[in-house]
Amino acid sequence: MTGHPSNDQFMPVGVVLRRTPGVTRWAKWAWRAVAVLPGAGPAQWRELRRQGDTVEYHAATVPLELYRAETEAYLHGIAARAPAVYVVMRKVTGEHPFEVLLVTASPYEAQDYCDSGEDIVEKVPMPPGLLAWVGDFVGRHHQEEEFVKRRRDRAKVDGRQDGIGDPRIPKPGDIYASPALKRERLQ
Repeated sequence: MTGHPSNDQFMPVGVVLRRTPGVTRWAKWAWRAVAVLPGAGPAQWRELRRQGDTVEYHAATVPLELYRAETEAYLHGIAARAPAVYVVMRKVTGEHPFEVLLVTASPYEAQDYCDSGEDIVEKVPMPPGLLAWVGDFVGRHHQEEEFVKRRRDRAKVDGRQDGIGDPRIPKPGDIYASPALKRERLQ
């Protein structure tokens, strides 16, 4: 699906969260993002599957947005051994334990959310259809940036100093003297 006239694109993606019994007495339930559903319709915590105490929910549908300026990050993500998308969630109080904030194909953006410490970022395998869509976008918009080596400026680098330090210091030996010794000399 085409998003904006700037050739950025978006696709609605459903997020599947799995609830399993906790393994400690402090956590009654363990939650994990386990799948994404490309092109999914709207959903609000719709139960998809139940097997004993394990339940999978279609928790939310959010847009996966691709930007031309971020193609290097997408390329890095789809070239990985196991291509993935990243689900960013935030704990909330209320009927449901998490709010799904976004899904991203950029490992760099996912890292930014990990650094904040406020959000939960789950790595989810990228389905083949989504991989093809992201790969097509990268193929159309990615442009390799040529490496340009930084050149030195024309500064004098012969190692010779024209003058040393502060003109208020009377002799070079005083530069490294401790303040206590200096006070004793002045008295």
